[in-house]
Amino acid sequence: MVAHSALNQIGNIISAHRVNMVKITFQPVSAQKPEKDIDEDKIIIPQVGEQLVLPGKPKKPFSTGLCCITLGLVVFMSGLVLASIFVYRYYYIPQQIPEDSLFHCRVVYEDSMYAPLRGWQELEENVGIFLDDNYEQISVPVPHFGGSDPADIIHDFQRGLTAYHDIALDKCYITELNTTLVMPPRNLWELLVNVKRGTYLPQTYIIQEEMMVTGRVRNMRQLGPFIHRLCYGKETYRLRRRNQYRRIERRETRKCHSIRHFENTFVVETVICDRV
Repeated sequence: MVAHSALNQIGNIISAHRVNMVKITFQPVSAQKPEKDIDEDKIIIPQVGEQLVLPGKPKKPFSTGLCCITLGLVVFMSGLVLASIFVYRYYYIPQQIPEDSLFHCRVVYEDSMYAPLRGWQELEENVGIFLDDNYEQISVPVPHFGGSDPADIIHDFQRGLTAYHDIALDKCYITELNTTLVMPPRNLWELLVNVKRGTYLPQTYIIQEEMMVTGRVRNMRQLGPFIHRLCYGKETYRLRRRNQYRRIERRETRKCHSIRHFENTFVVETVICDRV
């Protein structure tokens, strides 16, 4: 019995030691990668209750570029419309003359060349004065006694130019504005207002200026909107002034024609001669 009890105790001790034994194993170093080297392209499946978030592309500033293009088009179209209105108004539409700046005048003058035969002569014309635009427009009808051509004249003080449209020849002639012979718009307006109660200007005299044709004008827009509108579609020539205030006695030696007009207290006969 004693021996059997001793054997049972020894078996229990051995079983207890077996339970407390720990198995130690070693793994190769290259057998597993660290967790931080996880593939970034791996798709992670979300768990229940989580939202799937996929990587998106960065948004381009499309709306900003579209706004800039639209704004540029609006500015461009606005400028185009304003430029078209300006060109159409000043180059193609005749301007309305205010009633207080439109004058119908007649002047009596003495021509020393024809004094023994005709004595006093009469000149009639319509005058439009544009104070804001600083130019004068004169229309001379067919004279009663002949000797000069009907004409439309513009004195543009802003450009410093005078344009004669000879209606009989349907040609335009451009020269520098002679401020000695032509009153400024404000002065001429005051003069005509003072005599508007009567239909005649005081009796006066005539002087003469001679112009020579020097060449053809090709670029009409450089003449300004008012002269451009008068001479558009017509043969236009430049003039050079010579021998002012001298009577031309031998007019038959040149091919000349004259226009009589007044923008002062005296009458001016502008004689235009072609080149020989």
